[in-house]
Amino acid sequence: MIAKKDLEHIAWLSRLELSEEDMEKYTPRLNSVLDYFGELDEVDTEGVEPTYHVLPINNVFREDEINAPAKSLTQEEALSNAPKKQDGFFKAPRMM
Repeated sequence: MIAKKDLEHIAWLSRLELSEEDMEKYTPRLNSVLDYFGELDEVDTEGVEPTYHVLPINNVFREDEINAPAKSLTQEEALSNAPKKQDGFFKAPRMM
């Protein structure tokens, strides 16, 4: 069972500010959710295969293929539309 103090700690970890009214409202709701998980823990799952995905699909991977290298732009072509350039490089605002 989650106490109000536990909910305060969870809210602090989540960077949430909960009012006293919110604490009173959400403590029983969170306990209700946790009680339901407790009920699920009691269900007999003996012989039930684990379900990783609800649909019977597998990942489809393509074979790696070596492709002919694409033609690259020259430095002049790459910089041709740059609003600012300096010494053969793009010039951008300084970031701190």
